[in-house]
Amino acid sequence: MKKLKTIGCSLFLLASLGCGKNDNEDYRSNLDTAVKDIHANLQKELKTDVPSLSVYVVSPKGTLFSTATGVNGIPVTKNTYFRFASNTKNFTSTAILKMMQEGWLNLDDKITAMIPGTNVPYTPDGAAWDFPHKSQITIRQLLQHNAGVYDITNDTSKYNIDGESYTDYMLEHFPDHQFSTSDYVKILAEKSLTYGAPNMVYHYSNTGYSILSEIIARIYSQKTGANKTYGNYMYDHIVGPGTKVPLEIRFPELASDKQLPMPYVTGFIKYDDHDEVTHLKNASAHIGEGNGIGTMKLLSDYIRSTMKAENVLTASSIEQMKTSKGPATAVKDHDYALGCFHLPGVGYGHNGATEGYLSMMLYDPETDFSVIVLLPFWDLRNNMENFPKCMNALNTAATEAKKALGY
Repeated sequence: MKKLKTIGCSLFLLASLGCGKNDNEDYRSNLDTAVKDIHANLQKELKTDVPSLSVYVVSPKGTLFSTATGVNGIPVTKNTYFRFASNTKNFTSTAILKMMQEGWLNLDDKITAMIPGTNVPYTPDGAAWDFPHKSQITIRQLLQHNAGVYDITNDTSKYNIDGESYTDYMLEHFPDHQFSTSDYVKILAEKSLTYGAPNMVYHYSNTGYSILSEIIARIYSQKTGANKTYGNYMYDHIVGPGTKVPLEIRFPELASDKQLPMPYVTGFIKYDDHDEVTHLKNASAHIGEGNGIGTMKLLSDYIRSTMKAENVLTASSIEQMKTSKGPATAVKDHDYALGCFHLPGVGYGHNGATEGYLSMMLYDPETDFSVIVLLPFWDLRNNMENFPKCMNALNTAATEAKKALGY
């Protein structure tokens, strides 16, 4: 049986400034009860041990962390590292919007247009990059998943190798392969793979965000006069020590850079015929769309400072991030804007799934409430019927965490 290695997902899914000691203890007790109940119910529903479920909340009512651990689980804290997968897309959106603020790009430029102030296009020329509808696609449409770019990482419906996606096949048979956006785009071009013209269809696409990572690297290289990567820009302008809100978040790009920082939690995958523990990963397969590494505390600091316009983005940029939805998104009734979705009643942010890790980060501007959820577990048994139950647990945990604090 083929192993499912990677899933990119986007599931859609006022308080007083102070609180008394007793109130805080009540909130903590409520949160602990909610997390333990959700964890226990998931174990019961799946009929198996679930390593852990953890929730980190920050709001005017307090800063709280709660975790429930299964029989085989590893203790998790708010400072435990894990792979936060597609939450990376929100960071990529932040990078693009910061470049927009500085006049380095225009969101509605075609990706074949020239980088402002240069005679160099946003994306490479040549046959290998001549994928379907390229000349019609804008940067904004890539952020919205409205560009029609076929998802090489996840989708096997139009192209696969022995039933696996290109990415999964390569990771299984050539685990040290150094991936690049050019790898993916070449297949799009050669196989004429597309979901249709831009703004005609909403389809979540990791490959679309891989193209955005290439655009970021090309723009930064032009601005610095040196060969720069996506990771270079993220370190220098979004999360590194010289940025407005320094965060020890990493975006590994080399196939050899597989180890998580200490302390870390391993991911756990349950198949029909075996179990798998994982934390080593060739993240070069997911640059710009799923290669982030961090902790619950770091994700909380990021999503709060960003959404409150206390980091690198202005309030107007954040409003675009939250609300700029393409016409195809509206037709599909998905609440996805620029690398950001809205979970009703909870907040704005993203989620992520990669090789045994599920996570979510959300912020609600109306109540100044943020929540990070971590479930280091995939259940892929029963023809994938169990996996959505794991994903649903993220939404449930985020929703119940907010209720636990009296919102």
